[in-house]
Amino acid sequence: MKSFIKGNLLAFLVVFALNLQAGDQDPLPSWHESDSKSQIIAFVEAVTSNDSPYFVPEAERIATFDNDGNLWSEQPMYFQLFYAIDKVKEMAPDHPEWREEQPFKGVLEGDMNAVMASGEAGLLQLMMATHAGMTTAEFNASAAKWLKTAKHPRFNRLYTEMVYQPMLEVLQYLRDSGFKTYIVSGGGIDLVRLFSEEVYGIPPEQVVGSQIKKRFELRDGEPVIVREPKIFFIDDKAGKPVGIDNHIGRRPLAASGNSDGDLQMLQWTAAGEGPRLMLLLHHTDGEREWAYDSESHIGRLDTALEQARELDWVVIDMAKDWKVIYPFQLED
Repeated sequence: MKSFIKGNLLAFLVVFALNLQAGDQDPLPSWHESDSKSQIIAFVEAVTSNDSPYFVPEAERIATFDNDGNLWSEQPMYFQLFYAIDKVKEMAPDHPEWREEQPFKGVLEGDMNAVMASGEAGLLQLMMATHAGMTTAEFNASAAKWLKTAKHPRFNRLYTEMVYQPMLEVLQYLRDSGFKTYIVSGGGIDLVRLFSEEVYGIPPEQVVGSQIKKRFELRDGEPVIVREPKIFFIDDKAGKPVGIDNHIGRRPLAASGNSDGDLQMLQWTAAGEGPRLMLLLHHTDGEREWAYDSESHIGRLDTALEQARELDWVVIDMAKDWKVIYPFQLED
């Protein structure tokens, strides 16, 4: 499916440019005047203007956003893995066996090569050991404390400060235009829900993510939800459109991602009738953030980039399109 913007919205783009020159407020001030910015604005204008032939009723204005690498950074490893590593260190005194077992041994010795060499199975071990076996209230308290204290090793900032200012503006612009915004993340749904409303303006019920199994039980007469060491749903790759269908029940009008793990969500969005906006963030800024794509072990971008270029989806070039990366840079 070719880009709706390139094929049908030239007139809207021209009109909007004239409106900006007339002094209208810029909805995306942290963006350079680029083709990516113009296409986002033109799309929103087209589907929300009452006299537009492409008008879409407000109830159908759904926009989905990947989180890791799309709304906040994901290097040098997923932030939820940082949490798991910190929890392993905290829990280690009660698990002396971990000093001889990988990937726990690698974590305790600071050998991340050994940790990553354990593969998906090893990373899953870390997640289950640190995310399960407790009630939802206990997990929420632990993760919330970590989010308020732990800092990124490169920038020495809270992880919740490592969000992208230009994407925060897109989220707000869409909501101001009658869209309902959702996070559709391969990360754990419960951790993302702890900060999504405060940081992104997205309430917890509008977060779709990977989940572990849970069960209800009474403990000392009190009802609790207990987290089990079993995977319930992986919200990644082909799981994303399934998660959208199960959780939201509407095909998105717009979707945004940054890796091959988001390709199926973008394909599902593009396959809908009428106007659609597909955004793919390309990490090209090694100075202010990171530059990576097809060779990266985190957020690998290869097939999705090829398809985006072939189908004229909007490819956001971080280095060229964004004036700033993080909100704290606005303070400088």
